[in-house]
Amino acid sequence: MQSYALLIGATLSAGTVLALAALGLLINEKAGIVNLGAEGMMLCAALAGFATVVHTANPWLGFAAGMAAGALLAALFGLLVIWLNTNQYATGLALSLFGAGFSAFAGIAYVQARLPELPRYGIAWLADIALLGPALSGQHPLVYLSMLLAAGLVWFLYRTRAGLVLRAVGQAPESAHALGYPVRRIRLAAVLAGGALCGLAGAYAAIVYTPLWVEGMVAGRGWIALALTTFATWRPARVLLGAYLFGGVTMLQFHLQASGVQLPSQWLSMLPYLATIVVLALISRNPAWIRANMPAALGKPFHPG
Repeated sequence: MQSYALLIGATLSAGTVLALAALGLLINEKAGIVNLGAEGMMLCAALAGFATVVHTANPWLGFAAGMAAGALLAALFGLLVIWLNTNQYATGLALSLFGAGFSAFAGIAYVQARLPELPRYGIAWLADIALLGPALSGQHPLVYLSMLLAAGLVWFLYRTRAGLVLRAVGQAPESAHALGYPVRRIRLAAVLAGGALCGLAGAYAAIVYTPLWVEGMVAGRGWIALALTTFATWRPARVLLGAYLFGGVTMLQFHLQASGVQLPSQWLSMLPYLATIVVLALISRNPAWIRANMPAALGKPFHPG
């Protein structure tokens, strides 16, 4: 029982990285913008957050630095695709490649760095919950925040006027523009919010999940987060559940190794990415279902008349 509680707790922590990034990308896509640069933004944010904590010993400043780095790169992306009308897919790929290269170059000095001792968090009364208590009680506050964020996004998107406007911009930007809404500014705000959440995910990965910095440490999670938005059919609650599913697959490899399962480590390391491919292949068998849930203007440029 103890081992399963540890597995669930590790799943929640691993899933939080994916959940924060995927929820940020969901906001982008609800506004009609596809950002393939999540991997690069998360890497730069991971470095910014890690370096900040190394120099200040304050993890919250590290999270703020990660969010700022993600938002800054997202602002550059937004300027190019929203105002200069560059191709969203090509620009996102360029951002991802830039983030990977820049973080590797700028992070050389931090490869051997160690974080100071960070405070431990937990909510004691959660330990009394049957079965899940031990897994829930000792989590970092950002784990709980990601759950609240998913619930808050459900309320924002489907219960508020601002959420309705955001979805309208992603469905029919020309109609939203005709009604007097500033489509470009709304899209930029969505891109900034998405970039900040991707940055928070990257900082969490470097400060809490794997408290170190190495080149390429995000290890494809930005791409998995991007796939999660499609897997969840652009629904925040499903994004959260999908993040925990993929987080569980990620941690399963370590659980199997600890249980003495005799499989090559390379095969176990493939599990999260194999699961991503399988899920996308299954979803792609029903394109009509995807089209029914996908924002109609997703990936399409908008030219105000």
